[in-house]
Amino acid sequence: MKLSEENKARHDQQIVEILQKSDRSPVHERFDPVEGGGARRLQMIRESFIREMTRLAITHNAINLSQGFPDFDPPREAIEAAHQALETGANQYTITWGTPVLRGAIAAKMRNWYGLDYDPDQHITVTCGVTEAILATLMGILDTGDEAIIIEPYHEGYLPAIIFAGGTPRFVPLDPPDYTLDPDRLRGAFNSRTRAILINSPHNPTGHVFTRTELENIAQLCQEFNVVAITDEIYEHIIYDNHRHIPLASIPGMADRTVTISGFGKTFAMTGWRLGYACALNPLSTTLRTVHDFMTICAPAPLQAACAATLSIPDEYYSHLQADYTRKRDKMISILNKAGFIVSPPEGAFYVMADFSKWDFDGNDYSFARWLPANLGVAVVPGSCFYGTKGMGKKTVRFAFAKRMETLQAAEERLCSQ
Repeated sequence: MKLSEENKARHDQQIVEILQKSDRSPVHERFDPVEGGGARRLQMIRESFIREMTRLAITHNAINLSQGFPDFDPPREAIEAAHQALETGANQYTITWGTPVLRGAIAAKMRNWYGLDYDPDQHITVTCGVTEAILATLMGILDTGDEAIIIEPYHEGYLPAIIFAGGTPRFVPLDPPDYTLDPDRLRGAFNSRTRAILINSPHNPTGHVFTRTELENIAQLCQEFNVVAITDEIYEHIIYDNHRHIPLASIPGMADRTVTISGFGKTFAMTGWRLGYACALNPLSTTLRTVHDFMTICAPAPLQAACAATLSIPDEYYSHLQADYTRKRDKMISILNKAGFIVSPPEGAFYVMADFSKWDFDGNDYSFARWLPANLGVAVVPGSCFYGTKGMGKKTVRFAFAKRMETLQAAEERLCSQ
């Protein structure tokens, strides 16, 4: 019980800090087109630091290892299918939930890969990226004051999604250096106000792949406290060293309380296409579909045709993908070790959290992240922007290695020139 009480005290302090940030005098509560201001919810978040680092990379002509996008093209099958769709009339609104062909292909994929059975007409919704799918789900299930658990470090879009939905975040940290999930600490975060938990596996930014034991612990708590699990599985096919991706929905008792979210951007190097999808049984599917319908109407029609084509690519594509990213991961680890960072190889995804404690640098992670592109020509992301708990991640930065080998080689020359 002691650990649970400590965890609750830390959480209560976090909530106080969040509320203090948003506590403004009544005269300034309304947005003023001259003076500014904005809604209270905007006081709880800041502009994406990842996108800021991309802008700094452009300013300093730096190699962008901050934002997680490949610097190579999607498969030819996808590009050709997009061309064909543009030329053959697929340029108007689709069915809100997504084209029947794409939803059918997603249902087949979930069945063939994971043994999960979804009706494409009822249970699959194509969205404008994973980000929209998460936000639509949270907006459909959270009321003001409801809590949602975020496992930290986390993608910086999770916290705004909870706030926009009117919820309150509760943070549970992974334990470095292996970034494992402590079951007692997790249990201490659940309570009668908990409505949702966000799970990201393979994990951004740490590269941790959640084990069956960890997922079973999450499943037990979700069922005990009647909580919805929202899983971000966008890196499901980028995995290393015989680790295996296990969808939380496949754990007994979780099929009807899990919204499984993934997409095409990372697996097929098409992050700018903004195509994602959510798989959920009813009533969860109906709930998120209602929000999606009025949020974006539909995802881009010709790109849906192209994404359907990617799901017919032979399975050899995925084995080649893993082999290619394994080489890039090993190269990135070698570079960072040579440059004096403290790192551990990720189990999945395409990021490395690197500790710069051995560098002779007088400053925190934000200062270091701004110094690096200006002085060595490499852009990264400060580690603490992935945390909601104050003080965590302040000696780390995140490197993305979804790049051509030539790009990584150029980064090595710059980082090791110090």
